[in-house]
Order: sequence, then structure tokens, then C-alpha cells
Amino acid sequence: MSTIPLVHHVSLWEELLPENLTTIYHCRWEVELLFRELRMQHRLDEFDTTKKYVVEILLYAALLSLIVSHELLSQVIEHADDGLVFPPERLAATFRSHAKLILHRLNSYLGYTPSPVLDRLIAHAQKIHKQRLVPQEQLASAIKPPAEA
Repeated sequence: MSTIPLVHHVSLWEELLPENLTTIYHCRWEVELLFRELRMQHRLDEFDTTKKYVVEILLYAALLSLIVSHELLSQVIEHADDGLVFPPERLAATFRSHAKLILHRLNSYLGYTPSPVLDRLIAHAQKIHKQRLVPQEQLASAIKPPAEA
């Protein structure tokens, strides 16, 4: 029977200096808060699909939203009065509720009127056959009283 030589493993705790433990714990807590923010404010935990590519897109959208939110947080802190506190989750919720206005103003500021996305939607999402009713129009005409029809 052969024996496997035991290699002396120094535990992580033996290698760390006590003064570094506070920093390590702080970093670990920041990671916890980051994942909480991703779940709560950027809806990382609300995937109604099992399709891998959809989950990846939603994950990237959540991460991009987080990055933009944190960049805005940096700007807010820089321009706000000293002593004011802005929790990242609170700013993320505010950002999410004002995102449409922010994007509209950014669009105008950058001179994108209308946006190329809107041009594509206008070109491709319109009703092609004027005589053919879309389902909403079929339903509306089916439930109209006889006097209106």
C-alpha cells in the first residue's frame, strides 16, 4: 500500500494579518450588497424563461443598468452637497423610475431625433395590408354594437 505524502497546507487565516481581515470582510460585504442590488433593483432574479440566450441578454441588461446606475451615483455624489448620503439601491430605484426621461433627454442632448431605433420600428412595425384587420381591430369590430357597425 502506497502512501500519499502529506503536504503542509497553511490555511488562509494563518497567512492573513489581522489588520487585513477588516478589509477582506468589507470587500465580501460589498459583493453581497452588489448581488442584492442586482436582484432587487435590476431584476436579475426575474427571468421568465429557460432559454439560454434570453437569460444572457437579460443578464447583460442588468449588468449594464448596474454600471450606468453606479456611474450616475458617482456623478450625483460629486455634485451634491457634502454630508448627503446616497445608498446605491435607492439611486438605482430612482434611476429605473426615471430611465425613460433620462434616455429622452440624452437622446436630445446628443442630437438623435428621432432615434435610429424609432426609424426602424416605424419602418417595420406598421400594418402592411390596409384591408386586413389585425387581431385588436377584429376584436373591436366584433364587440361593437350593431348601430355603430
